[in-house]
Amino acid sequence: MQAIGYCAPGAADVLEALELPDPLPGEHDLLVEVKAVSVNPVDTKVRARPGSASEEAPKVLGWDVAGVVKAVGAKVEGFAPGERVWYAGAIDRPGANSELHVVDARIAGHMPASLDFAQAAALPLTSITAWELLFDRLEIQRADPLDDPRLLVIGAAGGVGSILIQLARQLSSLEVIGTASRAETRDWLTELGAHRVVDHSRPLDQALAEQGIDRIDYVIGLNHTDQHLEAITKLVAPQGKFALIDDPAELDILPLKYKSVSVHWETMFTRSLYQTADIGQQRRLLEKLARLVDAGRVRTTCAEHYGRISVDNLVRAHRFIESGKARGKVVLEGF
Repeated sequence: MQAIGYCAPGAADVLEALELPDPLPGEHDLLVEVKAVSVNPVDTKVRARPGSASEEAPKVLGWDVAGVVKAVGAKVEGFAPGERVWYAGAIDRPGANSELHVVDARIAGHMPASLDFAQAAALPLTSITAWELLFDRLEIQRADPLDDPRLLVIGAAGGVGSILIQLARQLSSLEVIGTASRAETRDWLTELGAHRVVDHSRPLDQALAEQGIDRIDYVIGLNHTDQHLEAITKLVAPQGKFALIDDPAELDILPLKYKSVSVHWETMFTRSLYQTADIGQQRRLLEKLARLVDAGRVRTTCAEHYGRISVDNLVRAHRFIESGKARGKVVLEGF
């Protein structure tokens, strides 16, 4: 099969065309014909990681997929050949920048009927991340609407933030505040449903104070979290909750102690990586998300379509993600 990957880590231009054997599904797996993929920051981070690939073991990236089931493993239930599926895959298995891909059926879901493959490929990884942040880590479903709870999402215009804003608006009573620094990204967040948008190029406590806000119950850091930690410490409410997904070189959370603030890390690969007892929760999540999309309550976050799945287009997508200027998701479709 055709695939795109690399044999030596480095900059985006290490990506190359590969010819690899067709993968074989295990007993819990689906064999999927890949129709569309999207690119995430994790792709660029893995690509640059020393030791992630070699001539003997080339690495294929890609952890957002929309495609068609070709075959199912012996223990798979609920899927059949010919069905359209979407999923984010597993970090410890080959990625999906390939004609065929194998995925554990317990972390895959049926695609929304109302989306095409490109629109669908934009959503799985970021939606799972956002859902787990909101409902598994921060447990916003326990918030009392009589307390006028607030959620602050730092760096909200990217892939995760774009779906997180929508989920928080649709499935909670929280006042949702996003941060963005450019006019186009501020407009994007307003379009997605944020109640307020503040400029994260300024100290966030000052920007919010100008709007009469001095208390945030839930804080989510999606990028450059360490740069905003002083403001987060001032803003977060006593007994509030703080979650993050990025990789700060240092993160001193000791100043949060006297507020009894809980701190949560999130990576959507945890369940598949450790084969947790609740691994099937990701399939159920994707099925719920598909119903929300088909009901018109959640929209795709596909913002850029870069054409077919090719070396040149993937290199361009990686560079764009690394520029820090992306809003929503970048997708590619077809070989």
